[in-house]
Amino acid sequence: MRRNHEIDYRIFGEEMQCVEIELDPQETVMAESGSFMFMDDGIEMETVFGDGSQQSGGIFGKLMGAGKRLLTGESLFMTAFTNTGFNKSRVTFAGPYAGKIMPLDLQQLGGKVICQKDSYLCAAKGVSVGIEFQRKLGTGLFGGEGFIMQKLEGDGLAFVHAGGHVMEKELRAGEFLRIDTGCIVAFTSGIDYDIQMVRGVKNALFGGEGLFFAVLRGPGKVWLQSLPVSRLASKILSYGAPGGRREEGSILGGLGNILDGDGF
Repeated sequence: MRRNHEIDYRIFGEEMQCVEIELDPQETVMAESGSFMFMDDGIEMETVFGDGSQQSGGIFGKLMGAGKRLLTGESLFMTAFTNTGFNKSRVTFAGPYAGKIMPLDLQQLGGKVICQKDSYLCAAKGVSVGIEFQRKLGTGLFGGEGFIMQKLEGDGLAFVHAGGHVMEKELRAGEFLRIDTGCIVAFTSGIDYDIQMVRGVKNALFGGEGLFFAVLRGPGKVWLQSLPVSRLASKILSYGAPGGRREEGSILGGLGNILDGDGF
C-alpha cells in the first residue's frame, strides 16, 4: 500500500511534452509554480506552503519545508490541484522548454531520488521535495549543481523535466560513468557522486568541456539529458550577441555569413 496519493497519467508530445494527471475524487497532485496548462471541471487549486507533504509540526514544520525550497532556488509556495467532484478529472502540466518529462515511481526506486535543481515538475500528494547537500567539498564547488540538489522522497509518482533526449543507465556495483556536469538529471540514492579533473593540459584548456567531469558510481540508476538548459541558453545568447555568427567555430564563418546575406 502506498502512503502517497495514487495517480494515473499520460504523457503527450515528443520534444515539447505535457503530462495529463488523472485524479480520482479527493486525490491531489502537487505542482511547481508555472507548470500548469489546463484542467477539467471539478479540479480545485490551492496555493500552499512548501510541497504539501508536511502533515504535522504546525507552522514551524511548514516553514522549514518551505525554507528548504528557497535553498534550491524555488518559490516558497506550490500549487495543490484536488479533484473535489464525484468523477475522475484531469489536470495537465507542461515542461518549460524542449525536452522530456520523466515519470519516477519512487516506490520502485528505493523511496528516494536525487535530481538537479529546477527539474521537478509535479508529484502525487505526500511526496516530499527537499534538499540534498553534497558532502564532498570538490563536488560542491565544481560539480555543476553546487552543494545543494533536490531530493524527492516517498512512495508515489513524481515527474521531472529534462532538456533534449533522456537516457537511463543502470550501473552495477563499482561501475562508473564520466559525465558532463550539466547533463545529470537524476540518480537513485545508492549512486556515489564525485568529480574528476580532466586529464591533460590541452584537454583542459582547449577541449571546450570544462575542467571537471562528474563521476557517478554504482550501484543504481542514472538519468542523463542531452541538452542542459544552461547549454541551450548559452548558445542562444551567443547568437544574439553583437558580432555573433552561426559558424563561429569555422575559419570561413565570417565569409559564410556574408554570402548568406547576414553582412558583417
